[in-house]
Amino acid sequence: MSEHRVELTLRGLILGGAITLVFTAANAYLGLKVGLTFASSIPAAVISMAVLRAFKNATIYENNIVQTVASAAGTLSSIVFVLPGLVMVGWWTGFPFWESFGITAIGGILGVMYSVPLRRALVTNSDLPYPEGVAAAEVLRVGAGTRGDPAPEAIEENRRGLIALVAGSIVSAAFAAVVATQVFTDAFRRYFFVGTGATGIGISLSMALIGAGQLIGLSVGMAIFTGLVISWGIATPILSALHPVAGSAQDVAVGVWRHQVRFIGTGTIGISALWTLAVLIKPVVGGVTSALAASRRRGTDAEMPLTERDIPIGTVTLISAACLVPLAVLLVSFLSGSVLASMTWPLALAGIAYVVVAGFFVAAACGYMAGLIGSSNSPVSGLAILAVIGASLLLLALVHPATPQMAAALVAYALVVTAVLLCVATISNDNLQDLKTGQLVDATPWRQQVALVVGCVMGALVIPPVLSLLNGAYGFTGPHALPAPQATLISTLAQGVIGGHIDWAMIGLGALVGAGIIAVDETLKRTVGLKLPPLAVGLGIYLPATTTAPAVVGAVLGWAYNRWIRNRPNADAARRLGVLVASGLIVGESLFGVLLAGLIVATGKPAPLALVGDAFAPVANVIGPAVFALLLIALYWWTGNVLGSPSKPARNM
Repeated sequence: MSEHRVELTLRGLILGGAITLVFTAANAYLGLKVGLTFASSIPAAVISMAVLRAFKNATIYENNIVQTVASAAGTLSSIVFVLPGLVMVGWWTGFPFWESFGITAIGGILGVMYSVPLRRALVTNSDLPYPEGVAAAEVLRVGAGTRGDPAPEAIEENRRGLIALVAGSIVSAAFAAVVATQVFTDAFRRYFFVGTGATGIGISLSMALIGAGQLIGLSVGMAIFTGLVISWGIATPILSALHPVAGSAQDVAVGVWRHQVRFIGTGTIGISALWTLAVLIKPVVGGVTSALAASRRRGTDAEMPLTERDIPIGTVTLISAACLVPLAVLLVSFLSGSVLASMTWPLALAGIAYVVVAGFFVAAACGYMAGLIGSSNSPVSGLAILAVIGASLLLLALVHPATPQMAAALVAYALVVTAVLLCVATISNDNLQDLKTGQLVDATPWRQQVALVVGCVMGALVIPPVLSLLNGAYGFTGPHALPAPQATLISTLAQGVIGGHIDWAMIGLGALVGAGIIAVDETLKRTVGLKLPPLAVGLGIYLPATTTAPAVVGAVLGWAYNRWIRNRPNADAARRLGVLVASGLIVGESLFGVLLAGLIVATGKPAPLALVGDAFAPVANVIGPAVFALLLIALYWWTGNVLGSPSKPARNM
């Protein structure tokens, strides 16, 4: 196999960087809005194939590099699960570029390095399914057709795929734009009393959340729905009835959910993450041991096939060690200017040790879980919860905060350490999916690993200004704020553990609920082959109903669409087009949200596009949901009947 094939090219890295800007911004907005992010490999591959087809020497390997860069950078946007917590606790007023860049880049590169020695055991010599990695490889191979000479059918499907992505983006962005004029409402909410208790229902009219729901799948969607029922159908009305307070149904229900029920969700998420780790600890340890043994046994690079050459383990060790230098500088700089200055070095060394030791374990666990159940379903949120609790307890063992100022500084430092560890986790969660895609298309592992590092750096460059823009426009408190649910949870936990005022009773109740859900899930898997993912149930309890309900609808819509087209002659292609439409729904609304943020900052107006006032709300509440439903029905009908039909040419938008 020739070593001089077109693969790791400057134009591929530049194109990957351009796609990074789009998908990282979209993922950051979505993560702050609903606490979920989407896998960008497939839409990035479609865009890459469409652009690189203009070059005669473009190859499937180069397209794979582009999607690898974009995927790594998009994955790093999961830093929004932690970093906004530093603003929420009042430590930062914004997102300083170099500190934010350093946290994200160091954690991302460490995640790449930690996953390199795992590739052979967990990808090459493994039967793990890697659902997203296999799907991305399928898209790349369909687009490439016969190597070097794409078949007309492959070219046509790639063209239709790009149209599907653009169509979903246009519909989503257009609806969001009309919502911004206030002609359409952005959500449906109703609160009411049930006896002496109160509860409510609600759904956000968000195309992005519909698309996210389709991508997470029916089993996860039904698990989130179960969480919604537990949260708003059982816990909120019962707890509000046990301790009645004066106020409207909305005030009572939202107050109980925010201060009690969410902690039940926290306990459910935590116990679910622990259960997942307990189940996977044996294969994870075996995978790591096998990987290290394979690294010791392997021959020189010259003796290895091109498709088996990783970055040499010595280089991996050197890069990992080199990353600890800027990490130490970052942590020392953070501590030296605070009330914890006298404990700078013990706390800095503890933070570095925690990242190194816990980071490698988390990388192995996340890599295995991504291969087993997919990156999108991997319980990274649960690991982040465990990570911040672990970091907080470690710091408390070293420093007893004697003043509120010391406690606040310790909370902020715990969030910084957790943020680095989360980057390690999320990148490892994504990397092995990308390396699986590479294996299936005969890519060169070391070149792909270099692309992963490039993607991490590019993502780290994009994330701080995007976060600063969104913070300036929406903030994290107030009527128009982005809820940032994961960051809210993690910062609340850090404050609770370090301040000693965490609601362990509700968390314990949530752990009991989680244990029950785990038992149900195991029973369903062994008897009827169905799943009820416990972590998703916890997210359904914890996240706001208006943001999770549309994800449930999207999961059902995606399932219904796939059943509708499954017996058609072009069913596989139509299914892939449905995935790209869903990705477009996410990208369109998310990018419009970022653009609107820029307009809000530029004009100083919270609703710069508003055309009508509050008096129009009764009409907006009727026509908004109606148009929302009609647009979705029309879009998916067009995708299945026109775009996905083998007998009809694709129509230009």
